Amino acid sequence: MSREGQKLDCAAGAGGVGIGVLSLDLLGQVLDRLREPRDRKACRVVSRAFERAEAAHRRALRVLRRERLPRLLRAFPALERLDLSACASLDDASLAAAVAGAGGGLAGLRRVCLARASGVGWRGLEALVAACPRLEAVDLSHCVGAGDREVAAVAAAAGLRDLRLDKCLAVTDMGLAKVAVGCPRLEKLSVKWCREISDIGIDLLAKKCPELRSLNISYLKVGNESLRSISTLEKLEELAMVGCSCIDDEGLELLSKGSDSLQSVDVSRCDHVTYQGLASLIDGRKFLQKLHAADCLHEIGQCFLSKLSTLKETLTVLKLDGLGVSDSLLQAFGEALEYLAKCSELRILKLGLCSSISDKGIAFISSNCGKLVELDLYRCNSFTDDGLAALANGCKKIKLLNLCYCNKITDSGLGHLGSLEELTNLELRCLVRITCIGISSIAIGCKSLIELDLKRCYSVDDASLGALARNALNLRQLTISYCQVTGLGLCHLLSSLRCLQDIKMVHLSWVSIEGFEMALRAACGRLKKLKMLTGLKTVLSPELLQMLQACGCRIRWVNKPLVYKDC
Repeated sequence: MSREGQKLDCAAGAGGVGIGVLSLDLLGQVLDRLREPRDRKACRVVSRAFERAEAAHRRALRVLRRERLPRLLRAFPALERLDLSACASLDDASLAAAVAGAGGGLAGLRRVCLARASGVGWRGLEALVAACPRLEAVDLSHCVGAGDREVAAVAAAAGLRDLRLDKCLAVTDMGLAKVAVGCPRLEKLSVKWCREISDIGIDLLAKKCPELRSLNISYLKVGNESLRSISTLEKLEELAMVGCSCIDDEGLELLSKGSDSLQSVDVSRCDHVTYQGLASLIDGRKFLQKLHAADCLHEIGQCFLSKLSTLKETLTVLKLDGLGVSDSLLQAFGEALEYLAKCSELRILKLGLCSSISDKGIAFISSNCGKLVELDLYRCNSFTDDGLAALANGCKKIKLLNLCYCNKITDSGLGHLGSLEELTNLELRCLVRITCIGISSIAIGCKSLIELDLKRCYSVDDASLGALARNALNLRQLTISYCQVTGLGLCHLLSSLRCLQDIKMVHLSWVSIEGFEMALRAACGRLKKLKMLTGLKTVLSPELLQMLQACGCRIRWVNKPLVYKDC
């Protein structure tokens, strides 16, 4: 329990009557200030006044068990957000019954998440929509059986503004037409992977929903005619069309003739889009902030770079993963940025799989992009520790850094990264040259580090884990699969890192069964996620596994052969 929770617990225990005379509004404000769920629960347990206050003020609820849904909906009549995505075995009958039992208690409900609730059909959705007159947002993503009839039931919510239908595989143009006609105030729509939707459906949507601001049509079999229709949406700010293989430069040219309101465009994995099409799309766009073009461009030309450099005051995210960028092109881009205020607003840059980038390219990025907070250099294996030195010197605000498979990096490079005090997420997968010396530099210098990936860093050993145990006190997520650590080092690590909640430890061949037992017992009660080999399920004590699960730990078992050596 946190310090605030302890104070309230003592106060409630010493003078429950005193707390009881406070208004529900004041008690609700007290509960709102408690960040830890266990503190809120403690207050409810020791004082009925707090229990009544939470019932009157609670705005969000996530339900895990179907049988508890009716009672919870009656207990919290002020709900605005309801998450049923993890409610096991939820179906039409149980949802309709729970909604009916709530009476008018759902009148204020605005947002409902039913993602992956595949048992819910049109009858349950009809009952839900009828009971929620203020409903604004519905998430049916990954309800693979949902079709036009389910979408029609949701479309009866005339005030709907946000609808997610990702991977609702049975939805066709007919269902989309129901949404377009029934929800004219719709602002956000995602129909990703709804592959029965065609240009006809998108055209009707564009005509009937002029308020659309965000649209995701990724992986649809739509073509350039859809972009012609979308170009008429004067308020559209975000458009994602990942993997739309029928869209090409002609479609981007049609889109470019529309409103200048677009702020984010994602054409990743659009095989027929080239840098010329992107150049025409971004030409004259004064407000474009995010451009995603991963795994689609095979080359870039000067026209694209020069157009891109005109976004010097707005561009914050640029993703060119998989592009064969050479140093000469990066230099041209860097010179353009230097001439035009050095791209001072760029925050996110993804250049994964751009294997030609060398230290000189990293130096151009570092000198021109001082506000970067996220940089992805996945498999950019041509730069060395000198590139990291330039990066650490020029990009002090980096929080997320991906260096996986950058196999020229050594301990010296990690020593430079130790100066990045704001770094929170670091991926070092398969850096075979780093040892406990480099890990120590990271652990000592990067005090904000919360996620670290060391998978297949074969020289990481107990000394490395010791450095993390002593210094990386804020670490929450760690991957050490395939590392050469022993049970002693693992036990020291898990007993020391009080914030650690998620650890992946597959193929730790030098850790014995006793080592796993001791380490897991040392962290039981704190761990929320574990990833281990399936073979350990039969050799670890059932009592330990039950204890972990009772404490809320989810274990992901990897079905690979169990190999370990007693040390």
